[in-house]
Amino acid sequence: MVSARLEGKTALVTGGTSNIGRAIALAFAAEGAHVVVSGRSAERGAEVVDRIRAAGGRADFVAADLDGSRQASRDLAAEALRVLGGRIDVLVNSAGIFPRTTTATTDEATFDEVYGVNVKAPYFLTGAIAPVMAAAGSGAIINLGSWIARLGIPSALYSSTKGAVETLTKAWAAEFGPAGVRVNAISPGVIRTPNADGSDRGAHPAEVMMQGTPAGRSGTPDAVAHAAVYLASDEAAFVHGSVIDVDGGRTGVAVVAA
Repeated sequence: MVSARLEGKTALVTGGTSNIGRAIALAFAAEGAHVVVSGRSAERGAEVVDRIRAAGGRADFVAADLDGSRQASRDLAAEALRVLGGRIDVLVNSAGIFPRTTTATTDEATFDEVYGVNVKAPYFLTGAIAPVMAAAGSGAIINLGSWIARLGIPSALYSSTKGAVETLTKAWAAEFGPAGVRVNAISPGVIRTPNADGSDRGAHPAEVMMQGTPAGRSGTPDAVAHAAVYLASDEAAFVHGSVIDVDGGRTGVAVVAA
């Protein structure tokens, strides 16, 4: 049954074909939004859209390879606006890549690719969509940061891109907030990636990083999606420039054994 927290709203979710982005797209549609699911894989996009439609929701897939070029972001914005009838109420910048490399072994091509996908793509996509929201007098932009942007681990390249995204969140809140566009971010902790059929894969390889936290375990994509629904809804009308930690307490709390 479709509820109404996002009834009548339209949304574009990048990276909406897998993991956190997929969970957000499903949650938005379940709350009544018409969702454009964007990603590289048409097959995975169709799976998400079919699932939403089977549950009585509204969704469409728009293929996009957000490589960081301004044109790729502008093309996605234009097509999403066309599909959604000229209005995007919510933008979720979820698409991202995690390089398996160290500082000393990172070549320039890898560096440019990671910054292209994780920073340039959302930068130019926001630049294309936020003014449309501002002209309409309202909108919500939700960026995906990461707990490792604030708790140093040996993953410098990815960490630095997520630090940039969280800084952009606050800068965009200042730039677009006065025109009615709320910009916030979610900082997920260690999140389990489900199997293709939705079943649990079990412990995340980084599960050890959740030892000594209040949760004591890794989270699920749905936990992040719940926070995204809140930030997209009118319930968060007074929330600007915030980064919500959905990390089981990893960055803010230490559990000390008695």
